Amino acid sequence: MKIAPVVLAGKITRLEPLSETHIPDLAVAGENESIWLNMRYGMVTTREKMRAWVLDMLDRQTRGADLPFVVIHLEEGRAIGATRYLNIEPEARGLEIGGTWYTPEFQRTGVNTECKYLLLKHAFEALECIRVQLKADILNLRSQRSIERLGAIKEGILRNHIIRGDGTYRDSVFYSVLESEWPAVRARLEAMLER
Repeated sequence: MKIAPVVLAGKITRLEPLSETHIPDLAVAGENESIWLNMRYGMVTTREKMRAWVLDMLDRQTRGADLPFVVIHLEEGRAIGATRYLNIEPEARGLEIGGTWYTPEFQRTGVNTECKYLLLKHAFEALECIRVQLKADILNLRSQRSIERLGAIKEGILRNHIIRGDGTYRDSVFYSVLESEWPAVRARLEAMLER
């Protein structure tokens, strides 16, 4: 399993490798504090904080820990959020999809469904993963419902798993999709995207 930057294109979004050129659009997209409430990064609501966040993501990519993507809305022609592969385990042929955020106007639209479809498809069909993991803050019911809607299986809860940006302890709900489940999940997502 060789992870490398790649462009993943859909009908409404394009996932591009994250770069410093995306900072201006992402700074605008990330201005709303509600985006960051359940994230571990704290409030990334200024251009300076977004620059620091992007540089951190790029450093994680350089170290082989993550592969970050910016989400470009094709009709709008601008970055509206970000997502990434993380906890990449080439020997185990597994990875996690996470760190996903979108500006509020594109939440609860087809954007997340398409982005997750593109990432899962690439993971299973190009990278030949045997397991893809997703997780959500136990307090983020919207994120949990979104992951369950994809067809991922809930595996359990890790207590005090992460310290949030505000210093509180976060329990994380873990989900996964296995390679044997991918054909059914793929069909489900494709049907959802056709609506």
